[in-house]
Amino acid sequence: MELDDAYANAAYIPGAERFPGQWAEAAEMWRKQLAHDDRARLDLGYGARPRERFDLFLPEGTPEGLMVFVHGGYWLKFDKSSWSHLAAGAVARGWAVALPSYDLCPQVRISQITRQIARAVGVMAAMVEGPLVLTGHSAGGHLVARMLATGMLSSEVGARLRRVVPISPVADLRPLLSTSMNAQLQLDPQEAMAESPVLMADRMDVPVTAWVGGDERPVFLDQARWLSQAWGCDMVVAEGRHHFDVIEPLELVDSDLVEALLRER
Repeated sequence: MELDDAYANAAYIPGAERFPGQWAEAAEMWRKQLAHDDRARLDLGYGARPRERFDLFLPEGTPEGLMVFVHGGYWLKFDKSSWSHLAAGAVARGWAVALPSYDLCPQVRISQITRQIARAVGVMAAMVEGPLVLTGHSAGGHLVARMLATGMLSSEVGARLRRVVPISPVADLRPLLSTSMNAQLQLDPQEAMAESPVLMADRMDVPVTAWVGGDERPVFLDQARWLSQAWGCDMVVAEGRHHFDVIEPLELVDSDLVEALLRER
């Protein structure tokens, strides 16, 4: 359809087919490492559905707070098991990190996924005291941005939010109506508007940084810019990063991305 090429990432990333396997392998190694040290809590539930599960990784000692990472995949694929290693940077900084799975389209609608993540954040936050930061990639960037809608999170959880960093977010869902993937997403104009962070006028006052790779498809640079303009928030363009490797700095204790997430107000 009209915008299929604009939202196609893999076709423009050399060796794109290797990334999913590399992610899964690195994630499994990280889980095994932390499980050996008794710092991994795996397949915890936040609801009754089979995919309503999350993993929690703990630092040595009392956590400084909790970081939540929500994976992407256009709300159509992946689960928490491919991303465990992205907790490494924050865990090394003394933070706990939680990663949820969620149901996928077309079995559910995007609006249902949004509310699953809100429920997951509430359950995860109850397990770790201190400040809370949210980040997510692509569709996950959309989902963490949606958590700032007034009333999406409880007042107690919302009061703990220190920062939200949507990475390569899909901040305006209306263009997806003109893609063939909408046959599975099943968006209609009303849901596309309701689920678009750029149209959220009623939201919590929490610091936000839109993060995007400099070598991403132009539409993802646009999406981050649209969010920055709509919300008046910071935007960082990570030069030399594409849609698949823009998340890699989450593994590094001293990366700019981890610093942006965990710095104090």
